[in-house]
Order: sequence, then C-alpha cells, then structure tokens
Amino acid sequence: MDQKTIKALKQIVSADNLRTAEEELLCYSYDGTGREFVPEAVALPGSTAEVSAIMQLASATPFPVVVRGAGTGMTGGSLPLAGGLVLAMGRMNRILEIDVANQVAVVEPGVITGDLRDEAARHQLYYPPDPASFKFCTIGGNVAECAGGPSAVKYGVTRDYVLGLEVVLPDGKIINTGVRTAKGVVGYDLTRLFVGSEGTLGVVTKIILRLVAAPATKQTLLVLLDSMERAASLVAEILARHLPCTLEYMDRTAISLVADKFPAPIPEGTAALLLIELDGDREQVEHEGQRLRAFLQAADQVLTVQAAQDATEAEQLWAARRAVSPASFTLRPHKISEDVVVPRTRIPELVATAERLAATGKIPIFTFGHAGDGNIHVNIMLDRGNPAEVTAAENAKRALFTKVIELGGTLSGEHGVGITKAAYLAMELSAETIATMQAIKRLFDPGDILNPGKIFPPPGGDEENI
Repeated sequence: MDQKTIKALKQIVSADNLRTAEEELLCYSYDGTGREFVPEAVALPGSTAEVSAIMQLASATPFPVVVRGAGTGMTGGSLPLAGGLVLAMGRMNRILEIDVANQVAVVEPGVITGDLRDEAARHQLYYPPDPASFKFCTIGGNVAECAGGPSAVKYGVTRDYVLGLEVVLPDGKIINTGVRTAKGVVGYDLTRLFVGSEGTLGVVTKIILRLVAAPATKQTLLVLLDSMERAASLVAEILARHLPCTLEYMDRTAISLVADKFPAPIPEGTAALLLIELDGDREQVEHEGQRLRAFLQAADQVLTVQAAQDATEAEQLWAARRAVSPASFTLRPHKISEDVVVPRTRIPELVATAERLAATGKIPIFTFGHAGDGNIHVNIMLDRGNPAEVTAAENAKRALFTKVIELGGTLSGEHGVGITKAAYLAMELSAETIATMQAIKRLFDPGDILNPGKIFPPPGGDEENI
C-alpha cells in the first residue's frame, strides 16, 4: 500500500482514524485462533459514506479489505491474510433506534452484543442470541458469522433475528436488503445471503433486528451425572418433555478446569454436567421446573440436581461455563477449537469418538457446548512446538470431521469456515455446490477485494498448518 493510498485514506477518515504505526497494526493482526497476519493499515470509519468511499478507493487501486469487529472469531475470519487494509468498525457503535411497539432495533455493526441486550431489557424486550463472548463481541461480527450461543435451542441464532441490512458492496455502491416487518418476500432474500458470509460479499453498515418480549423469569438447574454417555442420552429425553431456553453440557475434563468457580463443590465421581435453564412467565416456569426436577431426580445415573437459589448463583454457574475455553490453556499452550453439530441423538457417538481420539493421539481432547441443538465444542489441545502433538492434532481433527459427516452433521454450527475449515469444505459440500458459492463471490466481488482467502479451499487443497 503506497503513500498515495495512505494519503487518500486519511482524507476519507482523517489522520486520527487511520493507523499505520507497527505497534498499532499489531493490535489488529490476530483473532481467537491465536494466529497473526499484520495489515498495512487500519481505518476506523465513522459512517456509511466513509465506508463507501474506502471501498471505491480499494476497488480502483486495488487493495484487499478485511472488515473487523472485536476480533473474537475462532476460524480466522477477520485475519488480513493478504495484508492490505483492516476496516475496524468500532466507531460505528450506535444503537440508532429501539422501536418498542414493533419490537425492532436498528443498530450499527460496532455495537457490543451485550450492550444491545441491556438496552433492549430496559424496554422489557429481549435480544436472544448470546455467544459466549457477548460482553465484548459485536453485532456486526455476529452477523458475519451467524453467531449462536446457549439460547439457540429455544430461540435460534443470529440469522433468525436479522430483518434487514444496509450493505456497502466492494465497488462502493450502497444497497438495502430485507424489511423491518414480520413478513416480506419481495425479490431474493439477500439478507440471508449476507448473514454468515464472513465479510466476503459486502460491508454491513446498518442492521435491523427483531426483538422479542423479555421473559418474566428464569430458573437455572445444575445436573451432575456419573456418566458422559448418560448425560448425552439424557438430553434427548429432556427435550422430548420440555423446551428449555438453554441446555448445555460439559465433560469431566471441562468440569475440572473450572471446578473452583461453581457455587458448591463438585462431588467425586462426577463425569458430566448439564446446565439447564427455563424461562417464561412465573407460573409456567415454576410448573415446568417442578416437572423437570422430578424427572431428573428419578433418572438413573444422576448424582444430584441443584436449582440456583437466586440470580447471583445462576450467574455463577454461567460464569463457570463461559470460563471453560480460556481455562483450557492450563492443559496445553495451544488449542484447535471446533464447533461441530450432529443430530442430538448422535451426541453420545460424537463424544465417544472424541474420547477415543484423545487416547489414540495421547493429547487432551475435551467437549462441552450446546447439547440442546447438537452443537458440540470439541477442543483439541496441543503444543505446536511438539511435532508429535501437531501430527496427532491434525489426525484427530480430520478423523473428527469424518465422523461428524458420517453422523449426518455439519462441520461448523457458529464459528464459520474462515481459514481453519476451508481445506475441509469438500468433506461436506459437493464440487458443484462450492463452485456455485464461488460464482456468487465473483458476482459481488470480481476483484476479490473483500476478505480474500477465506471460506473456500486453498489452491492445491492443502490442509491448514496447525
């Protein structure tokens, strides 16, 4: 990127909102994968007009542009592989409107997900998507990856709440997609196309979101079992009788990582944990809670069923669940974090596969996640300085993906493809399907300016360098 381009970018966003110093660029070079690719410059636009002008410049010059939210992604989606410009959306962080009567919010992409949830709650409304990083991830990033979270079992994922978008295309043109009404079928559903496209088709600058009425109350249950397989099979039995808003599970290793964070000691012999939450009106939740507790207490291999006594204790339980991923680095310095999905009835087979791969490769592999919708986080721990562990991790990842497809699942439920799954895309999608997707990419972005190198298999089909 030459000085003429740098000068042009300063004219668009001002010198105060352009970063070119090496130490500043490093702050935008990494994401949740732990990998680093340093950009040549970082622009912090403050408006759709500025984004449009930047994309016109990028298209004419040309140079690659990678859009970045909070950098919490787990598949390398916001990494500037080809250098170029990072478009950091942190300044575009306004909640533009909360339409209480129509239960709609209009926000800019840099809005923190937790901030939107808090603002909606002040109006007795609820924005359900709740990725583990909701306290610092952004709505724009959630849209790019179609983020989910524990509440997806009842409420769905990000795409289920995006009604419409304002998008700047790679050539700088501005389009609006979707509606702000409950229904709308005029033309192609471009909104759904952009949601989950990982910033490869356009830059989202405004988001219209559906809100729902806030539940009056919640009840949180902690269930401890002496068998991981029984915990996995119990999930299907619970869902046949109830519709919890969350149904999470953790295996023995995951529990041990955060055992000190639970409100009460974890009994010896605990091999698995279920964290269940019901929500709704008070009478309904109390009735359902009594039925669910009675069912669980009568179930075999259940060690204990504990109900959170108040909101503080419930938050302690959820804080422990959210702490699993960061705590995992006590096992090894590096991690491959996969978010595969299988039919709920096949969860026991997936868990058994993970345990077998850990024993075969002699590396820690543990599982936790959204058992209610079959979205399981499989964590392969390794030391990248140990060649034997790198090889074992590579083998485990491919074997895991093979099993997931065999079980009728998908390779990603909420993390996206990015760079870490690109080489495996053909395991799930046919050559014709991939070619169709690539044709869509070329239609929107013929110069391959936006987020190049993401989603599609790399040349030669080589697997990633773990």
